[in-house]
Amino acid sequence: MLGDIAGFSGAVRVDRAGVTEFAAAYGLADRAADVPNTVGTRFGIASATKGLTALAVMSLVEDKTLALDTPARELLGADLPLIGADVTVEHLLAHRSGIGDYFDEDAAGDITDFVLPVPVHELADTEDYLKVLGGHPAKFPAGERFAYCNSGYVVLALIASRAAGLPFHDLVARRVCEPAGMTGTGFPRSDELPAGTARGYLHASGSDRTNVFHLPVRGSGDGGAYSTVADFDAFWTALFAGRIVPVARVREMLRPRSDATEGTRRYGLGFWLHGTGKAVTLEGHDAGVSFRSVHDPDTALTWTVVSNTSDGAWPVARRLAELLAGG
Repeated sequence: MLGDIAGFSGAVRVDRAGVTEFAAAYGLADRAADVPNTVGTRFGIASATKGLTALAVMSLVEDKTLALDTPARELLGADLPLIGADVTVEHLLAHRSGIGDYFDEDAAGDITDFVLPVPVHELADTEDYLKVLGGHPAKFPAGERFAYCNSGYVVLALIASRAAGLPFHDLVARRVCEPAGMTGTGFPRSDELPAGTARGYLHASGSDRTNVFHLPVRGSGDGGAYSTVADFDAFWTALFAGRIVPVARVREMLRPRSDATEGTRRYGLGFWLHGTGKAVTLEGHDAGVSFRSVHDPDTALTWTVVSNTSDGAWPVARRLAELLAGG
């Protein structure tokens, strides 16, 4: 289907109406050990994690543990005092909170930069992220406009964990992964990746190196989960069948809140939305990670491209989208 995609390291899968039309893997999961990627390899999914976070939060809204209008301050207590009293769960989910960002993607810099102000091994649990979330002044009043914010999704993870009385990683496993049948998805530490998991690579200083010093040792609400291309087919099927949260909640999450990219894409609650159609996207880009998964409910088409390099997924995703649009 894709022809020559020399240099790509990752996996691709296409499903339509429950039938797998294409699945293939390329490159190496571990370059030092010469371990190949497979269609069952677990890859980092970076900010696609935000969709899982949003669903964990919405499941708590469904059972009335939280509400969309719950103020963040209600669960933050004395922590993160620069987050205003006007910031709600819905603002955070929609990237309309205006809070300062610990990992600001609008700031100048390269994906190979070391951007975290604390040693990465100190960020293993969601409460640990308080070390990096504080001290960032608000950019604008809550609700004023869209501004993509990683901090907002870590704050959501804190809020959800505290409200549920459960560690965030366990909350996602129970509320999202288990009902979706995502058996290969979770939050392993990057310094002890299990067998069958791809290391992330970036090209810097003339050589390939892993991303182990670039990202938190264990992800949280904004990124850092690992998954498989098969799990994302299962994810979209379960989402639209109402097995993670009821279909009415799914519709609420997919209602556009912002024209996020000048007419080409909109944003709901945790999901990117097509500018005019019904296609829904989760995607992520980080040091040694690139990921895109798209589902169109009108055509029952799902496709996922993931790479264990910083931008390897993008040219393959563009080519695949063109091929599928033409077919």
